[in-house]
Amino acid sequence: MGVDVVKEAIDLGIVTTNGDAMLTFYRDVLGFRHEGDLHMEHVGIHTMHRLWFGNSLIKIVVPVDDPNRPAAPGGIPGGTGYRYWTMTISNLDAVLDAVGAAGHKVVWPRTEVRPGVVIAMVEDPDGNWVEFIQSA
Repeated sequence: MGVDVVKEAIDLGIVTTNGDAMLTFYRDVLGFRHEGDLHMEHVGIHTMHRLWFGNSLIKIVVPVDDPNRPAAPGGIPGGTGYRYWTMTISNLDAVLDAVGAAGHKVVWPRTEVRPGVVIAMVEDPDGNWVEFIQSA
C-alpha cells in the first residue's frame, strides 16, 4: 500500500524562535507569497507564517515555548535527519544575487552537477540549508 496523493506538493514546517528574520528571508529575499499568519496557542504555536512556493506551503512556526534546542548546524555534513530541501527554479543567478545582497550566506555557489543542471545552496537566518536547482 502507498499513499493516495491529494495535493501535488508538500507542506514544510520550519520551527524557529527567529520568526521575523525568517519571514523576511523567505518572503522578501526569496519572494515567497505570504498568505497570512495563524495563532494556535492551544497546540503550542504562537505564530505560523504561511508562505507559498508554487503549490507548496512553507510554514514558519514560532512555538509558544522556546524549545531550547537548536537544530544541528552545518547542513548536509552537520548531522542526520532532514538537513535541506530543494526547489527547482529558472532564475538561479538572480536568487543568489538577492541572497548575497541581503547579507545571507551562499553555502555552495552555482555548481554544475551534471550537463545542463546547476545547483546552489544558501543558508537561511537559522542556519537551515536551502538548495536551488536549475536545468538548462
